[in-house]
Amino acid sequence: MAGVSTKEIKTRIRSMESTKQITKAMEMVAASKLRHAQARVINSRPYFETLYTTITDIVNSNSDFSSPYLTQRTGNKKLFVVIAGDRGLAGGYNSNILKLVYAQIEGAEATVLPIGRKAVDFFRSKGIPALTESYSDAADVSIGDCFSIAKLISKAYLKDEFDEIHIGYTNFVSVLSQTPATLQMLPLLHRPTEKPAQTEILYEPDSTEVFAAIVPEYLGGILYGALCESRAAEQAARRTAMESATQNAEDMIADLSLKFNQARQAAITQEITEIVAGS
Repeated sequence: MAGVSTKEIKTRIRSMESTKQITKAMEMVAASKLRHAQARVINSRPYFETLYTTITDIVNSNSDFSSPYLTQRTGNKKLFVVIAGDRGLAGGYNSNILKLVYAQIEGAEATVLPIGRKAVDFFRSKGIPALTESYSDAADVSIGDCFSIAKLISKAYLKDEFDEIHIGYTNFVSVLSQTPATLQMLPLLHRPTEKPAQTEILYEPDSTEVFAAIVPEYLGGILYGALCESRAAEQAARRTAMESATQNAEDMIADLSLKFNQARQAAITQEITEIVAGS
């Protein structure tokens, strides 16, 4: 029996070593992708900040300025653009954002625009209608797709199909911290600045048309920024999860090795006892 026991332990050790190699490789891949994702987050911010400054200047420089993008509506028709991942093995990355959005959807006449296979499958299982499922592969969503989505939801909002449009994504705080969040995209929550405009800006053909043209670009910038944040958060979560899995595999291998040595020592002791008894 001792021989069978040591054989089973050796098989388990080899299995855990194979698992450790896989989780270690996935950890290294996630770490590499995380560096690129962090760079995209940093590079996307100047564009977004420029658009935001332009929108703020237009509204602040016109005391009688009005736009459907700024009008608060009383209806309860909401659209949620939800960014999740295509695969698991990323800790609570997918479940955290999906649970947060679903909690806010309850009680509202809600529609979703899921980005990522996990988001598509989740809301399909809950029976929540989707505006489109064309972006089920989050890894393939490009900056051009973000602006296409922005134009799509802007047109739907102007046609009164929705009263509010929100985006659900995961904010990348640090390698060890990722927080799910939602942000209202439309209507725009304007917060006028206390500092008056230094100069009067002339917009051609006029500020209203410039504002109407720039809002979809602004929303596209929000979408791309949220997508970059979510991708960085996903890779950070996956790196942390795979690092933990690798450490757990090492602990199990050490424990199995100890049991293997104990079983082998017991087998040797039993053989010596049998030889002495026979002599």
